Amino acid sequence: AANSNVPAADNDNDAAAAERKAFIEFARKGIERMDQKAAATLTVATDASAGYLAPEAFGAEILKGIVEFSPVRAYAKVTTIAAPEIKLPRKLTGTAATWVGETDDRSQSDMTFEQATFTPYELATYVDVSNQLLEDNAYNLEGELAADLGEAFGKTEATAFVSGNGTGKPKGLLVAAGIAEVKTGNAATLGTDPAATIIGMFHKVPSVVAQNGVWLMNRTTLGALRTLKDGTGRFIMLDPITAGAPVTLLGRPIVEMVDMPDVAANAYPIMFGDLSGYRIIDRIGLSVLRDPYSQATKGTVRFHARKRVGGDVTNADRFLKLKVAA
Repeated sequence: AANSNVPAADNDNDAAAAERKAFIEFARKGIERMDQKAAATLTVATDASAGYLAPEAFGAEILKGIVEFSPVRAYAKVTTIAAPEIKLPRKLTGTAATWVGETDDRSQSDMTFEQATFTPYELATYVDVSNQLLEDNAYNLEGELAADLGEAFGKTEATAFVSGNGTGKPKGLLVAAGIAEVKTGNAATLGTDPAATIIGMFHKVPSVVAQNGVWLMNRTTLGALRTLKDGTGRFIMLDPITAGAPVTLLGRPIVEMVDMPDVAANAYPIMFGDLSGYRIIDRIGLSVLRDPYSQATKGTVRFHARKRVGGDVTNADRFLKLKVAA
């Protein structure tokens, strides 16, 4: 029986520590050589691969790495599903009221809808670890796997959320249909008056979008905009006055995204919008399968990691992108 004098938080911490210890023992020895009590701590997946889900604390550390590489997750709407796909209705037109006289006939108005389908796709990689490192008690197995897998999954996700074509991977912001664009007026540069172009772009979106929107660009493009001034000589980009605050462009935060393209012909180097209009679908979290056999002759153990994730724009009218074109 549990000790009633022990706070619930302490019990949770003890359970998390037991899960981490069990996962490390599993990684070093395999399920066949584990203590049965430790083995019971693991969560066994029911899929055909017979993999084992990482402990909760381990999974959270991986997710932290993904957010570092993929800032879209920090702003987009993220949904976890338990099915192969999810269908969401999208309203196309709404009701409309008209002025009428006291006894005039009223006009009918209808709402119309379409159905948007979101499908998660599989993202996978594997890491080989030598038996000697696995047997070394001083080796931070959990930290090393978290760093490797976090980097691999994070970089791949980030690229897909920006420029994925939707075939076997999420559909990115720059590829999604229906997003309006503004041209720079020059085939290869930001034009003769880029500050005016940026200001016009900001005021072309609805007010509700402008109030919640963020600017998306890579660090090179950000550097090119730092010297721009409006017609009165004021810089349109401002550095934060408090530590930790974001750099702002026309009062809205700039989200640096390494996967946004540089300024070049026909490229879309800058985007503005409310990222709640982009939906990320997670089917399953990170799962890890330990394979001690296929690489046994090389003295290594292979860890297969996988997750299923999808993404697409739900509200194209919340975004606007800048195209380098005349």
